[in-house]
Amino acid sequence: MKFKVEKAVLDSGVKIIFAVVEGIDNHGVTEEWTELRRRRLEKLYYRYEGIDVHSDPILEGFNILHDNTGVKRRKNIPASENLIKILLKNKGMVFINKAVDIYNLISLESKLALGAHNIDRVDGDVTLRFTNGSEKYIPLGQNEPIKVNSHEYCYCDDSNEILCRLEIRQVNKTLVDEDTQNVFYIVQGNQFTDDSLLTTTAKKIINTTERYCGGTGKIIVPEVI
Repeated sequence: MKFKVEKAVLDSGVKIIFAVVEGIDNHGVTEEWTELRRRRLEKLYYRYEGIDVHSDPILEGFNILHDNTGVKRRKNIPASENLIKILLKNKGMVFINKAVDIYNLISLESKLALGAHNIDRVDGDVTLRFTNGSEKYIPLGQNEPIKVNSHEYCYCDDSNEILCRLEIRQVNKTLVDEDTQNVFYIVQGNQFTDDSLLTTTAKKIINTTERYCGGTGKIIVPEVI
């Protein structure tokens, strides 16, 4: 499987690399991880308490990215901003499984938009590109396809199915559950994120996944098309 990105998407301000970890065990959870996540979430809660997301360059950078590509702000809250709002509202995060927990926590720490997908359910390659409106899109938690607007940057596979809309909504097709063995993580930034932050974050995802889920990871820079 290859990873690709349209030059037009990069030109709009999107920054992207991928982290792949194969051979993971996503079952259960250790006491070590439970205590680690508790401490880190508590620290993050106090870090973000009272934050004005629009004054933070990275967080607001995703809103600006949406503006640049014609995406309306009100109904399209960037993923990392939404995670912070959930954390502050609930004073914590619901545990789903280890792989999902890892990217949620690291997204909160880095402010980057992260996502995890089951590699074994992807058809062909993954391409980050602008939509034309013909794509199949079944958001996570829904059963029927929803029409997607044209000229939205989305992660699609070779079957013309959307795996992630913008950086905000994942899908049923590549849902990561406890039985997932091979996963790719999206690591997305914007014009206000240094390239080094993306690389550091991808390494952190790989190292954390290998430690708590096993497997072997690598960073992939997508081919520009």
